[in-house]
Amino acid sequence: MTWTQVYDPLGHWWLSTLVAALPIIVLLGLLAGLKVRPHLCAVAGAATAVICAMVVFGMPARLAVSSFFYGSAFGLLKIVWIVIAAVFLYDISVETGQFEIMKQSVAAITPDRRLQLLLVAFCFGAFIEGSAGFGAPVAIAGAFMIGLGFKPFQAAALNLIANTAPVAWGAIGTPVHALASVTGLPESDLSAMIGRILPITAVIVPFWLVRAMVNWSETFEVLPAILMVGCSFAATQWFWANRMDSNLVDIAAGVVSLTATMLFLRVWQPKRIWRFEDERQEDAAKAARNEMAKHYSVGQTAKAWLPFAILSVIVLVWGLPAVKLAMNQATTPAFKVMMPDGKPRPGPAGWDWPYLHAKVFRTVPVVQKATAEAARFDFNWLTATGTGCFLAAILAALLLGLRPGRIFQIFGHTLVRLRFAVVAMTCMLGLGYVTRYSGMDAVLGLAFTRTGWFFPFFGTFIGWLGVALTGSDTSSNVLFGGLQKITAQQLNLSPTLMCAANSAGGVMGKMIDAQSICIATAATNQVGNEGSIFRFVFWHSVALAAIVGLIVMLYAYVFQQAIPNGLNFIH
Repeated sequence: MTWTQVYDPLGHWWLSTLVAALPIIVLLGLLAGLKVRPHLCAVAGAATAVICAMVVFGMPARLAVSSFFYGSAFGLLKIVWIVIAAVFLYDISVETGQFEIMKQSVAAITPDRRLQLLLVAFCFGAFIEGSAGFGAPVAIAGAFMIGLGFKPFQAAALNLIANTAPVAWGAIGTPVHALASVTGLPESDLSAMIGRILPITAVIVPFWLVRAMVNWSETFEVLPAILMVGCSFAATQWFWANRMDSNLVDIAAGVVSLTATMLFLRVWQPKRIWRFEDERQEDAAKAARNEMAKHYSVGQTAKAWLPFAILSVIVLVWGLPAVKLAMNQATTPAFKVMMPDGKPRPGPAGWDWPYLHAKVFRTVPVVQKATAEAARFDFNWLTATGTGCFLAAILAALLLGLRPGRIFQIFGHTLVRLRFAVVAMTCMLGLGYVTRYSGMDAVLGLAFTRTGWFFPFFGTFIGWLGVALTGSDTSSNVLFGGLQKITAQQLNLSPTLMCAANSAGGVMGKMIDAQSICIATAATNQVGNEGSIFRFVFWHSVALAAIVGLIVMLYAYVFQQAIPNGLNFIH
Protein backbone atom coordinates (compact mmCIF):
# COMPACT_ATOMS: atom_id res chain seq x y z
CA MET A 1 0.00 0.00 0.00
CA THR A 2 1.37 3.41 -1.04
CA TRP A 3 -0.02 6.90 -0.49
CA THR A 4 0.71 10.29 -2.08
CA GLN A 5 0.61 13.42 0.05
CA VAL A 6 -2.07 16.04 -0.58
CA TYR A 7 -1.16 19.67 0.09
CA ASP A 8 -4.59 21.30 -0.09
CA PRO A 9 -7.12 18.69 1.05
CA LEU A 10 -9.83 21.26 1.84
CA GLY A 11 -9.61 23.19 -1.43
CA HIS A 12 -8.61 26.45 0.26
CA TRP A 13 -4.92 26.83 1.10
CA TRP A 14 -5.55 28.97 4.17
CA LEU A 15 -8.03 26.47 5.61
CA SER A 16 -5.70 23.54 4.92
CA THR A 17 -2.87 25.50 6.56
CA LEU A 18 -5.01 26.11 9.65
CA VAL A 19 -5.74 22.40 10.01
CA ALA A 20 -2.07 21.55 9.46
CA ALA A 21 -1.19 23.92 12.31
CA LEU A 22 -3.78 22.41 14.65
CA PRO A 23 -1.42 19.91 16.38
CA ILE A 24 0.97 22.76 17.22
CA ILE A 25 -1.89 24.99 18.34
CA VAL A 26 -3.09 22.23 20.68
CA LEU A 27 0.41 21.52 21.97
CA LEU A 28 1.41 25.13 22.65
CA GLY A 29 -2.06 26.19 23.72
CA LEU A 30 -2.15 23.57 26.44
CA LEU A 31 1.46 24.24 27.40
CA ALA A 32 1.47 28.03 27.51
CA GLY A 33 -2.21 28.86 27.86
CA LEU A 34 -3.67 26.24 30.17
CA LYS A 35 -0.38 25.26 31.86
CA VAL A 36 -0.97 21.53 31.38
CA ARG A 37 2.01 19.31 32.21
CA PRO A 38 4.30 18.99 29.18
CA HIS A 39 4.15 15.22 28.73
CA LEU A 40 0.35 15.42 28.61
CA CYS A 41 0.59 18.32 26.14
CA ALA A 42 2.88 16.22 23.97
CA VAL A 43 0.49 13.27 24.04
CA ALA A 44 -2.44 15.54 23.13
CA GLY A 45 -0.50 17.20 20.32
CA ALA A 46 0.60 13.85 18.88
CA ALA A 47 -2.95 12.47 19.06
CA THR A 48 -4.23 15.58 17.25
CA ALA A 49 -1.61 15.15 14.55
CA VAL A 50 -2.56 11.52 13.95
CA ILE A 51 -6.28 12.35 13.80
CA CYS A 52 -5.77 15.29 11.40
CA ALA A 53 -3.49 13.19 9.21
CA MET A 54 -6.09 10.44 8.88
CA VAL A 55 -9.35 12.41 8.81
CA VAL A 56 -8.41 15.56 6.89
CA PHE A 57 -5.35 14.63 4.84
CA GLY A 58 -6.53 11.10 4.06
CA MET A 59 -3.44 9.33 5.33
CA PRO A 60 -4.09 5.62 5.91
CA ALA A 61 -4.25 4.79 9.63
CA ARG A 62 -1.47 2.21 9.34
CA LEU A 63 0.92 4.80 7.88
CA ALA A 64 -0.06 7.48 10.41
CA VAL A 65 0.46 5.25 13.43
CA SER A 66 3.65 3.77 12.00
CA SER A 67 5.09 7.26 11.41
CA PHE A 68 4.40 8.18 15.05
CA PHE A 69 6.25 5.13 16.36
CA TYR A 70 9.08 5.68 13.90
CA GLY A 71 9.56 9.22 15.20
CA SER A 72 9.33 8.04 18.79
CA ALA A 73 11.98 5.37 18.24
CA PHE A 74 14.24 7.87 16.52
CA GLY A 75 13.78 10.31 19.39
CA LEU A 76 14.59 7.72 22.03
CA LEU A 77 17.88 6.66 20.45
CA LYS A 78 19.09 9.91 18.90
CA ILE A 79 17.90 12.56 21.37
CA VAL A 80 16.47 11.22 24.65
CA TRP A 81 19.48 8.97 25.15
CA ILE A 82 21.82 11.98 24.82
CA VAL A 83 19.90 13.98 27.40
CA ILE A 84 19.79 11.08 29.88
CA ALA A 85 23.53 10.46 29.51
CA ALA A 86 24.40 14.16 29.80
CA VAL A 87 22.37 14.63 32.98
CA PHE A 88 23.84 11.36 34.33
CA LEU A 89 27.33 12.80 33.79
CA TYR A 90 26.31 15.94 35.68
CA ASP A 91 24.85 13.86 38.55
CA ILE A 92 28.14 11.96 38.85
CA SER A 93 30.06 15.21 39.00
CA VAL A 94 27.80 16.40 41.81
CA GLU A 95 27.95 13.09 43.69
CA THR A 96 31.76 13.05 43.72
CA GLY A 97 32.03 16.67 44.87
CA GLN A 98 33.84 17.74 41.73
CA PHE A 99 31.03 19.99 40.63
CA GLU A 100 31.63 22.23 43.65
CA ILE A 101 35.24 22.73 42.56
CA MET A 102 34.07 23.45 38.99
CA LYS A 103 31.74 26.11 40.36
CA GLN A 104 34.52 27.71 42.36
CA SER A 105 36.86 27.66 39.37
CA VAL A 106 34.30 29.69 37.43
CA ALA A 107 33.50 31.95 40.40
CA ALA A 108 37.23 32.59 40.84
CA ILE A 109 37.33 34.04 37.33
CA THR A 110 34.56 36.48 38.21
CA PRO A 111 31.85 36.65 40.90
CA ASP A 112 29.71 38.81 38.57
CA ARG A 113 26.57 36.95 37.55
CA ARG A 114 26.44 38.63 34.13
CA LEU A 115 29.89 37.38 33.22
CA GLN A 116 29.21 33.92 34.64
CA LEU A 117 26.17 33.81 32.37
CA LEU A 118 28.32 34.53 29.33
CA LEU A 119 31.01 32.01 30.27
CA VAL A 120 28.69 29.12 31.09
CA ALA A 121 25.52 29.56 29.02
CA PHE A 122 27.10 30.95 25.85
CA CYS A 123 30.75 29.82 25.65
CA PHE A 124 30.60 26.48 27.48
CA GLY A 125 27.12 25.76 26.10
CA ALA A 126 28.36 26.33 22.54
CA PHE A 127 31.15 23.83 23.08
CA ILE A 128 28.71 21.19 24.34
CA GLU A 129 26.38 21.95 21.41
CA GLY A 130 29.21 21.38 18.96
CA SER A 131 30.15 18.12 20.67
CA ALA A 132 26.79 16.52 21.42
CA GLY A 133 23.91 18.83 20.44
CA PHE A 134 20.29 17.67 20.71
CA GLY A 135 19.54 19.34 24.05
CA ALA A 136 22.74 18.39 25.88
CA PRO A 137 23.99 22.00 26.29
CA VAL A 138 20.70 23.13 27.81
CA ALA A 139 20.75 20.21 30.25
CA ILE A 140 24.40 20.51 31.30
CA ALA A 141 24.85 24.28 31.28
CA GLY A 142 21.45 24.80 32.94
CA ALA A 143 22.36 22.52 35.82
CA PHE A 144 25.77 24.17 36.01
CA MET A 145 24.21 27.63 36.41
CA ILE A 146 21.94 26.49 39.23
CA GLY A 147 25.02 25.17 40.98
CA LEU A 148 26.58 28.62 40.64
CA GLY A 149 23.57 30.20 42.33
CA PHE A 150 21.26 31.18 39.47
CA LYS A 151 17.54 30.81 40.00
CA PRO A 152 16.19 27.66 38.30
CA PHE A 153 13.81 29.66 36.08
CA GLN A 154 16.63 31.94 34.93
CA ALA A 155 18.96 29.00 34.33
CA ALA A 156 16.38 27.29 32.12
CA ALA A 157 15.18 30.33 30.17
CA LEU A 158 18.56 31.98 29.63
CA ASN A 159 20.18 28.75 28.43
CA LEU A 160 17.42 28.38 25.86
CA ILE A 161 18.26 31.86 24.52
CA ALA A 162 22.00 31.16 24.60
CA ASN A 163 21.64 27.89 22.70
CA THR A 164 20.97 29.55 19.34
CA ALA A 165 24.01 30.78 17.41
CA PRO A 166 25.88 27.42 17.61
CA VAL A 167 22.96 25.10 16.70
CA ALA A 168 23.50 25.04 12.92
CA TRP A 169 26.76 23.10 13.39
CA GLY A 170 25.70 21.09 16.44
CA ALA A 171 26.71 17.49 17.06
CA ILE A 172 29.81 17.59 14.82
CA GLY A 173 28.05 19.46 11.99
CA THR A 174 25.09 17.09 11.67
CA PRO A 175 22.53 19.73 10.49
CA VAL A 176 24.79 20.88 7.64
CA HIS A 177 25.50 17.28 6.59
CA ALA A 178 21.76 16.59 6.45
CA LEU A 179 21.04 19.80 4.52
CA ALA A 180 23.64 18.97 1.88
CA SER A 181 22.29 15.44 1.61
CA VAL A 182 18.66 16.40 0.94
CA THR A 183 19.36 19.37 -1.35
CA GLY A 184 22.28 18.05 -3.38
CA LEU A 185 24.09 21.38 -2.92
CA PRO A 186 27.82 21.47 -2.02
CA GLU A 187 28.25 21.14 1.72
CA SER A 188 31.16 23.59 1.67
CA ASP A 189 28.95 26.27 0.09
CA LEU A 190 26.12 25.69 2.55
CA SER A 191 28.43 25.80 5.56
CA ALA A 192 30.13 28.93 4.24
CA MET A 193 26.80 30.68 3.65
CA ILE A 194 25.53 29.80 7.11
CA GLY A 195 28.91 31.03 8.32
CA ARG A 196 28.17 34.41 6.76
CA ILE A 197 24.78 34.74 8.44
CA LEU A 198 25.10 33.42 11.98
CA PRO A 199 28.36 35.15 12.99
CA ILE A 200 26.39 38.41 12.80
CA THR A 201 23.87 37.04 15.28
CA ALA A 202 26.71 35.57 17.38
CA VAL A 203 27.74 39.15 18.17
CA ILE A 204 24.15 40.08 19.01
CA VAL A 205 23.13 37.09 21.15
CA PRO A 206 25.58 37.64 24.07
CA PHE A 207 24.32 41.23 24.41
CA TRP A 208 20.74 40.02 24.08
CA LEU A 209 21.38 37.33 26.69
CA VAL A 210 22.68 39.72 29.33
CA ARG A 211 19.94 42.25 28.58
CA ALA A 212 17.33 39.51 29.14
CA MET A 213 18.61 39.23 32.73
CA VAL A 214 19.43 42.84 33.67
CA ASN A 215 18.48 46.38 32.60
CA TRP A 216 20.14 48.49 29.91
CA SER A 217 22.63 50.33 32.13
CA GLU A 218 23.70 47.12 33.85
CA THR A 219 24.17 45.53 30.42
CA PHE A 220 26.42 48.32 29.16
CA GLU A 221 28.56 47.99 32.30
CA VAL A 222 29.90 44.70 30.90
CA LEU A 223 29.89 45.71 27.22
CA PRO A 224 33.66 45.09 26.80
CA ALA A 225 33.23 41.47 27.96
CA ILE A 226 30.14 41.03 25.78
CA LEU A 227 32.08 42.21 22.73
CA MET A 228 34.99 39.92 23.58
CA VAL A 229 32.66 36.91 23.86
CA GLY A 230 30.66 37.69 20.74
CA CYS A 231 33.44 38.87 18.45
CA SER A 232 35.87 36.04 19.30
CA PHE A 233 33.10 33.49 18.80
CA ALA A 234 31.85 35.08 15.56
CA ALA A 235 35.33 35.43 14.05
CA THR A 236 36.18 31.80 14.75
CA GLN A 237 32.79 30.64 13.52
CA TRP A 238 33.21 32.57 10.26
CA PHE A 239 36.78 31.37 9.72
CA TRP A 240 36.08 27.71 10.41
CA ALA A 241 32.87 27.59 8.34
CA ASN A 242 34.47 29.37 5.37
CA ARG A 243 38.04 28.09 5.48
CA MET A 244 38.01 24.75 7.26
CA ASP A 245 35.07 22.30 7.51
CA SER A 246 31.58 22.00 8.97
CA ASN A 247 32.43 19.47 11.68
CA LEU A 248 34.28 21.46 14.31
CA VAL A 249 32.85 24.97 13.81
CA ASP A 250 31.15 25.21 17.20
CA ILE A 251 33.81 23.32 19.11
CA ALA A 252 36.52 25.64 17.83
CA ALA A 253 34.41 28.77 18.33
CA GLY A 254 33.39 27.72 21.85
CA VAL A 255 36.96 26.96 22.92
CA VAL A 256 38.37 30.19 21.43
CA SER A 257 35.60 32.32 22.91
CA LEU A 258 35.91 30.74 26.36
CA THR A 259 39.70 31.04 26.39
CA ALA A 260 39.75 34.60 25.05
CA THR A 261 37.16 35.74 27.57
CA MET A 262 38.92 34.12 30.53
CA LEU A 263 42.19 35.81 29.54
CA PHE A 264 40.39 39.12 29.04
CA LEU A 265 38.84 38.92 32.52
CA ARG A 266 42.33 38.62 34.01
CA VAL A 267 42.97 42.22 33.00
CA TRP A 268 39.45 43.65 33.06
CA GLN A 269 36.58 43.40 35.52
CA PRO A 270 33.44 45.56 35.78
CA LYS A 271 33.57 48.42 38.26
CA ARG A 272 30.55 47.00 40.07
CA ILE A 273 29.97 43.33 40.86
CA TRP A 274 26.39 42.47 39.94
CA ARG A 275 24.46 39.95 42.04
CA PHE A 276 20.78 39.07 42.27
CA GLU A 277 18.38 41.33 44.13
CA ASP A 278 17.87 38.90 46.99
CA GLU A 279 21.62 38.77 47.55
CA ARG A 280 22.16 41.74 49.85
CA GLN A 281 25.16 43.82 48.92
CA GLU A 282 27.04 43.11 52.13
CA ASP A 283 26.40 39.39 51.68
CA ALA A 284 27.38 39.65 48.03
CA ALA A 285 30.65 41.34 48.93
CA LYS A 286 31.32 38.70 51.56
CA ALA A 287 30.44 35.91 49.17
CA ALA A 288 32.68 37.40 46.52
CA ARG A 289 35.60 37.52 48.97
CA ASN A 290 34.96 33.95 50.06
CA GLU A 291 34.74 32.72 46.47
CA MET A 292 37.96 34.48 45.55
CA ALA A 293 39.63 33.18 48.71
CA LYS A 294 38.88 29.55 47.94
CA HIS A 295 41.80 28.35 45.94
CA TYR A 296 42.20 24.93 44.46
CA SER A 297 45.37 23.61 42.95
CA VAL A 298 45.71 23.11 39.23
CA GLY A 299 45.51 19.37 39.81
CA GLN A 300 42.28 19.64 41.82
CA THR A 301 40.70 21.88 39.20
CA ALA A 302 41.77 19.59 36.36
CA LYS A 303 40.32 16.61 38.22
CA ALA A 304 37.03 18.47 38.70
CA TRP A 305 36.76 19.14 34.97
CA LEU A 306 37.79 15.55 34.15
CA PRO A 307 34.23 14.26 33.44
CA PHE A 308 33.64 16.96 30.84
CA ALA A 309 37.11 16.55 29.37
CA ILE A 310 36.42 12.83 28.93
CA LEU A 311 33.02 13.68 27.43
CA SER A 312 34.61 16.01 24.89
CA VAL A 313 37.25 13.51 23.79
CA ILE A 314 34.85 10.57 23.47
CA VAL A 315 32.19 12.56 21.61
CA LEU A 316 34.80 13.87 19.18
CA VAL A 317 36.11 10.35 18.54
CA TRP A 318 32.53 9.07 18.19
CA GLY A 319 31.94 11.64 15.47
CA LEU A 320 34.88 10.62 13.28
CA PRO A 321 33.45 8.93 10.15
CA ALA A 322 36.10 6.19 10.04
CA VAL A 323 35.55 5.28 13.70
CA LYS A 324 31.78 5.42 13.38
CA LEU A 325 31.75 3.20 10.28
CA ALA A 326 34.08 0.62 11.82
CA MET A 327 32.02 0.36 15.03
CA ASN A 328 28.75 0.24 13.09
CA GLN A 329 29.97 -2.58 10.88
CA ALA A 330 30.97 -4.55 13.97
CA THR A 331 27.98 -3.91 16.21
CA THR A 332 24.95 -2.58 14.34
CA PRO A 333 22.40 -5.21 13.32
CA ALA A 334 21.30 -4.62 9.75
CA PHE A 335 19.82 -6.12 6.64
CA LYS A 336 21.24 -5.73 3.17
CA VAL A 337 19.43 -2.93 1.32
CA MET A 338 19.73 -2.27 -2.38
CA MET A 339 20.02 1.30 -3.66
CA PRO A 340 17.99 2.53 -6.69
CA ASP A 341 21.06 2.02 -8.89
CA GLY A 342 21.08 -1.67 -7.99
CA LYS A 343 24.12 -1.47 -5.72
CA PRO A 344 24.01 -2.39 -2.03
CA ARG A 345 23.82 0.51 0.37
CA PRO A 346 27.31 1.08 1.85
CA GLY A 347 27.80 0.55 5.55
CA PRO A 348 25.21 -0.85 7.92
CA ALA A 349 21.91 -0.62 6.09
CA GLY A 350 19.55 -0.53 9.04
CA TRP A 351 15.97 -1.67 8.94
CA ASP A 352 13.18 -0.46 6.69
CA TRP A 353 10.55 0.74 9.15
CA PRO A 354 7.47 -1.52 8.87
CA TYR A 355 4.49 -0.18 6.88
CA LEU A 356 6.22 3.16 6.23
CA HIS A 357 9.49 2.96 4.29
CA ALA A 358 8.95 4.05 0.65
CA LYS A 359 5.16 3.96 1.17
CA VAL A 360 4.62 7.73 1.32
CA PHE A 361 5.27 9.90 -1.75
CA ARG A 362 6.02 13.61 -1.78
CA THR A 363 5.09 15.40 -4.95
CA VAL A 364 5.17 18.84 -6.60
CA PRO A 365 5.57 21.60 -5.56
CA VAL A 366 7.48 20.28 -2.55
CA VAL A 367 9.75 18.18 -4.76
CA GLN A 368 10.35 18.34 -8.51
CA LYS A 369 8.93 14.89 -9.11
CA ALA A 370 7.12 12.32 -6.99
CA THR A 371 9.61 10.89 -4.52
CA ALA A 372 9.18 8.07 -2.01
CA GLU A 373 9.98 9.06 1.56
CA ALA A 374 12.56 6.83 3.19
CA ALA A 375 11.94 5.50 6.70
CA ARG A 376 15.05 3.58 7.61
CA PHE A 377 16.01 2.99 11.23
CA ASP A 378 19.68 2.43 11.99
CA PHE A 379 19.95 0.85 15.41
CA ASN A 380 23.45 2.21 15.91
CA TRP A 381 23.38 1.63 19.65
CA LEU A 382 27.16 1.89 20.09
CA THR A 383 27.93 4.86 17.84
CA ALA A 384 24.93 6.89 19.04
CA THR A 385 26.13 10.12 20.64
CA GLY A 386 24.21 9.23 23.79
CA THR A 387 26.26 6.05 24.17
CA GLY A 388 29.46 8.08 23.93
CA CYS A 389 28.15 10.41 26.65
CA PHE A 390 27.09 7.42 28.79
CA LEU A 391 30.50 5.73 28.49
CA ALA A 392 32.16 9.04 29.37
CA ALA A 393 30.02 9.20 32.51
CA ILE A 394 30.87 5.61 33.50
CA LEU A 395 34.59 6.12 32.88
CA ALA A 396 34.60 9.39 34.82
CA ALA A 397 32.73 7.78 37.73
CA LEU A 398 35.24 4.93 37.97
CA LEU A 399 38.22 7.28 37.78
CA LEU A 400 36.69 9.44 40.50
CA GLY A 401 36.35 6.43 42.80
CA LEU A 402 32.68 5.51 42.64
CA ARG A 403 31.77 1.86 43.03
CA PRO A 404 29.61 0.14 40.38
CA GLY A 405 26.68 -0.23 42.77
CA ARG A 406 26.63 3.49 43.52
CA ILE A 407 26.96 4.33 39.82
CA PHE A 408 23.90 2.20 39.14
CA GLN A 409 21.94 4.00 41.88
CA ILE A 410 22.84 7.41 40.46
CA PHE A 411 21.73 6.32 36.99
CA GLY A 412 18.42 5.10 38.41
CA HIS A 413 17.91 8.46 40.10
CA THR A 414 18.62 10.22 36.79
CA LEU A 415 16.04 8.09 34.99
CA VAL A 416 13.38 8.78 37.63
CA ARG A 417 14.06 12.51 37.50
CA LEU A 418 13.74 12.58 33.71
CA ARG A 419 10.79 10.20 33.34
CA PHE A 420 8.22 12.82 32.36
CA ALA A 421 10.70 14.61 30.09
CA VAL A 422 11.36 11.29 28.33
CA VAL A 423 7.66 10.84 27.61
CA ALA A 424 7.38 14.43 26.41
CA MET A 425 10.42 14.29 24.11
CA THR A 426 9.39 10.93 22.66
CA CYS A 427 5.91 12.17 21.82
CA MET A 428 7.34 15.43 20.39
CA LEU A 429 9.38 13.47 17.89
CA GLY A 430 6.40 11.25 17.12
CA LEU A 431 4.33 14.36 16.43
CA GLY A 432 7.04 15.82 14.20
CA TYR A 433 7.26 12.65 12.12
CA VAL A 434 3.49 12.44 11.70
CA THR A 435 3.45 15.99 10.34
CA ARG A 436 6.35 15.11 8.05
CA TYR A 437 4.92 11.94 6.52
CA SER A 438 1.36 13.27 6.32
CA GLY A 439 2.53 16.40 4.46
CA MET A 440 1.25 18.82 7.10
CA ASP A 441 4.72 20.28 7.48
CA ALA A 442 4.84 20.96 3.73
CA VAL A 443 1.45 22.70 3.89
CA LEU A 444 2.76 25.04 6.57
CA GLY A 445 5.94 25.68 4.62
CA LEU A 446 4.05 26.31 1.38
CA ALA A 447 2.06 29.05 3.12
CA PHE A 448 5.30 31.02 3.50
CA THR A 449 6.18 30.60 -0.18
CA ARG A 450 3.24 32.83 -1.09
CA THR A 451 5.12 35.88 0.16
CA GLY A 452 6.84 36.59 -3.20
CA TRP A 453 9.55 39.27 -2.98
CA PHE A 454 9.59 38.93 0.80
CA PHE A 455 10.32 35.21 0.62
CA PRO A 456 13.96 35.57 1.81
CA PHE A 457 12.56 37.02 5.05
CA PHE A 458 9.67 34.62 5.50
CA GLY A 459 11.62 31.68 4.12
CA THR A 460 13.86 32.08 7.14
CA PHE A 461 10.78 31.47 9.28
CA ILE A 462 10.22 28.16 7.49
CA GLY A 463 13.38 26.90 9.17
CA TRP A 464 12.23 28.48 12.43
CA LEU A 465 8.91 26.66 12.11
CA GLY A 466 10.65 23.37 11.32
CA VAL A 467 12.74 23.47 14.49
CA ALA A 468 9.77 24.58 16.57
CA LEU A 469 7.90 21.53 15.22
CA THR A 470 10.64 18.91 15.50
CA GLY A 471 13.07 20.31 18.09
CA SER A 472 16.00 19.74 15.74
CA ASP A 473 17.75 21.89 13.14
CA THR A 474 18.75 18.65 11.45
CA SER A 475 15.12 17.54 11.13
CA SER A 476 14.07 20.99 9.93
CA ASN A 477 16.70 20.87 7.19
CA VAL A 478 15.50 17.43 6.13
CA LEU A 479 11.87 18.57 6.11
CA PHE A 480 12.23 21.87 4.31
CA GLY A 481 15.59 21.84 2.53
CA GLY A 482 14.08 20.61 -0.73
CA LEU A 483 11.18 23.07 -0.52
CA GLN A 484 13.59 25.98 0.01
CA LYS A 485 15.66 24.94 -3.01
CA ILE A 486 12.66 24.61 -5.34
CA THR A 487 11.06 27.87 -4.24
CA ALA A 488 14.35 29.74 -4.57
CA GLN A 489 14.76 28.49 -8.13
CA GLN A 490 11.18 29.53 -8.98
CA LEU A 491 11.78 33.04 -7.58
CA ASN A 492 15.26 33.40 -9.15
CA LEU A 493 16.95 33.44 -5.77
CA SER A 494 20.09 31.59 -4.76
CA PRO A 495 19.24 28.04 -3.61
CA THR A 496 22.41 28.06 -1.51
CA LEU A 497 21.26 31.21 0.29
CA MET A 498 17.73 30.00 1.00
CA CYS A 499 18.78 26.52 2.11
CA ALA A 500 21.33 28.15 4.42
CA ALA A 501 18.59 30.51 5.63
CA ASN A 502 16.51 27.48 6.58
CA SER A 503 19.25 26.28 8.91
CA ALA A 504 20.19 29.75 10.19
CA GLY A 505 16.58 30.71 10.86
CA GLY A 506 15.94 27.36 12.44
CA VAL A 507 18.39 27.96 15.25
CA MET A 508 16.17 30.71 16.63
CA GLY A 509 13.26 28.27 16.88
CA LYS A 510 15.34 26.04 19.14
CA MET A 511 14.43 27.99 22.27
CA ILE A 512 10.66 27.55 21.84
CA ASP A 513 10.36 23.94 20.75
CA ALA A 514 8.64 21.93 23.43
CA GLN A 515 11.37 19.30 23.44
CA SER A 516 14.08 21.80 24.40
CA ILE A 517 11.83 23.36 27.02
CA CYS A 518 11.21 19.94 28.53
CA ILE A 519 14.94 19.24 28.63
CA ALA A 520 15.57 22.60 30.29
CA THR A 521 12.91 22.10 32.94
CA ALA A 522 14.01 18.53 33.67
CA ALA A 523 17.65 19.53 34.10
CA THR A 524 16.82 22.52 36.33
CA ASN A 525 14.03 20.93 38.39
CA GLN A 526 11.47 23.27 36.86
CA VAL A 527 8.95 20.65 35.72
CA GLY A 528 5.57 22.36 35.78
CA ASN A 529 6.90 25.77 34.70
CA GLU A 530 7.12 24.95 30.99
CA GLY A 531 4.35 27.39 30.08
CA SER A 532 6.00 30.29 31.91
CA ILE A 533 9.33 29.57 30.26
CA PHE A 534 7.69 29.34 26.83
CA ARG A 535 6.00 32.70 27.29
CA PHE A 536 9.29 34.26 28.42
CA VAL A 537 11.37 33.06 25.45
CA PHE A 538 8.76 33.24 22.68
CA TRP A 539 9.21 36.88 21.71
CA HIS A 540 12.97 36.59 22.02
CA SER A 541 12.75 33.76 19.50
CA VAL A 542 10.56 35.68 17.05
CA ALA A 543 12.68 38.84 17.27
CA LEU A 544 15.97 37.03 16.71
CA ALA A 545 14.50 35.04 13.81
CA ALA A 546 13.36 38.35 12.28
CA ILE A 547 16.92 39.67 12.54
CA VAL A 548 18.16 36.59 10.67
CA GLY A 549 15.43 37.19 8.08
CA LEU A 550 16.61 40.76 7.52
CA ILE A 551 20.20 39.55 7.12
CA VAL A 552 19.05 37.04 4.49
CA MET A 553 17.08 39.79 2.71
CA LEU A 554 20.26 41.88 2.48
CA TYR A 555 22.21 38.96 1.02
CA ALA A 556 19.41 38.22 -1.45
CA TYR A 557 18.98 41.74 -2.85
CA VAL A 558 22.02 43.83 -1.87
CA PHE A 559 25.06 41.65 -1.26
CA GLN A 560 24.56 38.83 -3.77
CA GLN A 561 28.30 38.81 -4.45
CA ALA A 562 28.84 37.54 -0.90
CA ILE A 563 26.93 34.34 -1.63
CA PRO A 564 29.35 31.42 -2.25
CA ASN A 565 30.32 31.14 -5.94
CA GLY A 566 29.42 34.83 -6.35
CA LEU A 567 26.42 34.04 -8.54
CA ASN A 568 23.78 36.70 -9.07
CA PHE A 569 20.38 35.02 -9.18
CA ILE A 570 18.32 38.21 -9.49
CA HIS A 571 17.23 38.84 -13.06
